[in-house]
Amino acid sequence: MKNTTTLKQAALTFLLFLFTMVPVLAQEEELPQPAPEQTQEQKGGSDADALAKQLQNPVASLISVPFQFNFDFGIGPDDGTRMIMNFQPVVPISISEDWNLIGRVILPVIWQQDCVPCDDDQFGLGDAVVSAFFSPKDPGPSGIIWGVGPVLLVPTATDDLLGQEKFGIGPTAVVLKQFGSLTAGALANHIWSVAGNSDRADVNASFFQPFLAQNFPGGWAVSVNTEIAQDWDNDLTNGTLNLTGSKVTSIGSQLVNIFIGPRFPYGNGNPADWGFRTGIVLLFPK
Repeated sequence: MKNTTTLKQAALTFLLFLFTMVPVLAQEEELPQPAPEQTQEQKGGSDADALAKQLQNPVASLISVPFQFNFDFGIGPDDGTRMIMNFQPVVPISISEDWNLIGRVILPVIWQQDCVPCDDDQFGLGDAVVSAFFSPKDPGPSGIIWGVGPVLLVPTATDDLLGQEKFGIGPTAVVLKQFGSLTAGALANHIWSVAGNSDRADVNASFFQPFLAQNFPGGWAVSVNTEIAQDWDNDLTNGTLNLTGSKVTSIGSQLVNIFIGPRFPYGNGNPADWGFRTGIVLLFPK
């Protein structure tokens, strides 16, 4: 257990270092300059439209810092409630003339009440998922955008009931195509546990997320996706259908994307009755 605790502390220190680097990297990016032939109103609209389209692409060359809040209600026999705030910065790095490396961290902050039998509530960090996508800068004549790389499961949970106490590794990939204002694609990964608390169950899990998004003038967008987490060892499917409306705007000088929409749970591994998703994304365009 001592070794596991030390590894957790090292993992948290590494993740905190990554998070502190996000604003530093963002300050190095320059905002696009308005074309002289456009009015300020026209420029603002075109910038919002371009950013809204980039946001539909998980491997776009765009630094973003989302704060995604997921609320689920009616969980289990005790009608429990859960809130998961996913802090998930995305930082693209140019590694050559032809390739980008897109780093993505998902660190959940979890509060849940009456979700675990014989235990009232829990609050703290969940396990972090760290992904790295190697993606070509030019999609080529097909227009198909893709990225592949490794994914890591890092046991950063601060409560035994909020994490799996396992280190995991596996492959991840994303593929999409943009047809004008319409984006269609899918993201997937698979994780196997390779170390951690031997008293906890091994991890053998897949995640699959097909998505479809339609952008509208003025930075508006409507998207639909389904998130499917499959636990193969226990034959459990945790699925959620998400419908989201969003708008790119600004708060002072900070560009943001604000989103909200309902969540529809399904699968034998998702005991919730209903939920909704909302949040804000801080944008740092090139």
